[in-house]
Amino acid sequence: MHAYDNIKIFTGNSNPAFAQTVCHELWLPMGKATVRTFADGEASVSLEETVRGADVFLIQSTCKPVNDHLMELLVMIDACRRASAGRITAVIPYFGYARQDRKAKSRDPISAKLVANMITAAGADRVLTMDLHASQIQGFFDIPLDHLLGAPSFVEYYMNKFPEDQFNHEEFCVVSPDVGSVARARNFAQKVHMNLAIVDKRRQKANESEVMNVIGDVKGKTCILYDDMVDTAGSLCNAAKALVEVGGAKEVYACATHGVLSGPAYDRIEASVIKEMLFLNTIPQVGNTPSNKIKFLDVAPIFARAIEHIHGGTSIADLF
Repeated sequence: MHAYDNIKIFTGNSNPAFAQTVCHELWLPMGKATVRTFADGEASVSLEETVRGADVFLIQSTCKPVNDHLMELLVMIDACRRASAGRITAVIPYFGYARQDRKAKSRDPISAKLVANMITAAGADRVLTMDLHASQIQGFFDIPLDHLLGAPSFVEYYMNKFPEDQFNHEEFCVVSPDVGSVARARNFAQKVHMNLAIVDKRRQKANESEVMNVIGDVKGKTCILYDDMVDTAGSLCNAAKALVEVGGAKEVYACATHGVLSGPAYDRIEASVIKEMLFLNTIPQVGNTPSNKIKFLDVAPIFARAIEHIHGGTSIADLF
């Protein structure tokens, strides 16, 4: 990045360690800014260096507390715009509100579209994110959006963990934890050269689900559950239980891009039949008693390369 002397990277309070790693990968200093909260909860941003004419990247996951971190991002964008930044890119490793992407019933909001409008109205020129819950959210933005995928990181991990020359592909199976994630899981299964199975479930209410059936042959196989995010871990753990008790699976691994991990998620994962739970570090690890089964892969280098391509005006296709 030494050839680029007009780039600035700032971060909010959602995941500063991630942003620092991105800066380290790019051999760039972190931009100087103070992002704090007043006593009444208002977000306050003070840029402590000039951004006039600069190519600015604001790294901020809109994770818990979602509204606080979202507001920090919006205020940072506004501060940069009013300070005459040349271009502002909102780097959002985890995009909150992504699950509210459609009207599930009458009079429901489409909050993902609302958030996209807010980011655009604040003054962002483009967005960089990873594994949106629904791909069509890319169309909610009226500005360019680069959508990175977490699958290549998982493919590399499992290919190293289970070398192709040492195992029989018929003994492994990628599993989609629900029908809605089939396309995502199928793409992952093709990359790791494994068969695909589906856990059919009927959701009774929010954050609870009832597993009904396992579609596909998983008997005696090592299964890899693949999803885009894990919130309370109820659905994932129920799916893993069904694979073993209903499908007769030998053992179960699981991976997901975003570890939201709300409420009893850690305890559920620890008590489940899942042998290893893998996340990307788009959301910082939280909780006082993390499960020993949970591992995180660092995707900051991928975001660093994407930022380099965006700044240089080159294609990010090689990241896929």
